[in-house]
Formats: sequence, structure tokens, C-alpha cells
Amino acid sequence: MLDTRALLMAAAAAAGFAASDANALTPLSLDLAIDPSVIDGPAEHATMAPRAFERAPDEAYEPTARIANGAARLQCVPFARQESGVAIYGDAHTWWEQARGRFEQTRSPEEGAVLVLRGYADANRGHVALVRERVSPRLIVVDHANWLNNGEITRDVPVRDVSEAGDWSQVQVWNVVGRHWGGRVYNVQGFILNQPVETVQHASADVPLG
Repeated sequence: MLDTRALLMAAAAAAGFAASDANALTPLSLDLAIDPSVIDGPAEHATMAPRAFERAPDEAYEPTARIANGAARLQCVPFARQESGVAIYGDAHTWWEQARGRFEQTRSPEEGAVLVLRGYADANRGHVALVRERVSPRLIVVDHANWLNNGEITRDVPVRDVSEAGDWSQVQVWNVVGRHWGGRVYNVQGFILNQPVETVQHASADVPLG
């Protein structure tokens, strides 16, 4: 079998190069042309990459929260319904109970879910917002309407879990105007997914429970 150098020499000769010219054009053999440092153990980037992509602590997160539409004149309910696709109507403080048996509910945030708050002013007050991103186990970003009671749409608003158990039962919301964490702590009922309960049951019908 011809080696790499012989093949190159034959190709050069066929193209009309003299033997001396072909020899000058012939590179080192394939084995010698490879830098041993490339294959001798992991490369520097392979060693550095895992550390380079480690998540920064929540304290280092830089919010980009903003009032996207100050003249929207929307309440939180129609905004959350439109943005999430969760077809629930009525006051925000009724959403959690309305979702029972209709939509999948969870106690931990998922992107695209509806965050449901209740009782921050009184038992008949509530608020719903769309979870846009889960930044870390205790930090999410939401979009919502009328948080400042002016019918505005606010986007990319950080919300952090401040519960002692880390179970998302209590949160604080970023103050967009003051650019700091709000002083109030809000109770969380949970998160509603845009996934009908019937769909979840059918999908898991063939999967035995542990």
C-alpha cells in the first residue's frame, strides 16, 4: 500500500512537477504532521470549559427588567392567558383552584408556566405572571402586566425564592422602577402549566408508578 508521501509524489508527477519540486512540496508524514500535544492528554480548552461555563451566583445576575409597554392598559389575567395559552378566566386569586383537574400544576417553576400569587394584600387579591426563564433553582424571570397598577406590561422581571425550605412558597419580586429587590414577601400557590390534565394522564397511562 502506498503511504501518504508516495501518493503525493505520484500526484505531483502526474501534474508535471519534477521529482525535486514534488519532494519540496511533500509535507511531513501524517504522523509527524500532527502535534503530539493535541492528542497527548486533554487540550487546555477541554480542561477549562467546564469551569468557564459554571453558573454565576444569583447575586451576580444583572436584571434587564423593563416596562415594555406603559400604555397597554392590561390586567394581569388576560396578559397571562394570552402569553401562556392557559385558558382560565376570572380573578387571579381563583386561578389555582380553577386549574385543579384541568391543567397540570406544580410547586416548582418551569419555563412557560403561570406563576400564581395570592393574598399579598388580602385573601381576595392575587396575581399571575408568565415564567419566561428559570435562571437557577431559586431565581426565575417573569413577564407580567399591571404589577405597578397602571396596566403596564413589564418584561424580564426577576423573582426569587426566599422561603426557608427553598420550595418556592414565598418570593420577592424585583422593583423595576427602583432597580432593587422589593421589600414585600409574597405567598405562592404554585405554577400552572399549559398542559391539560387529560393529556398528562394519557401520556403516562402505560408507565407504571413506582
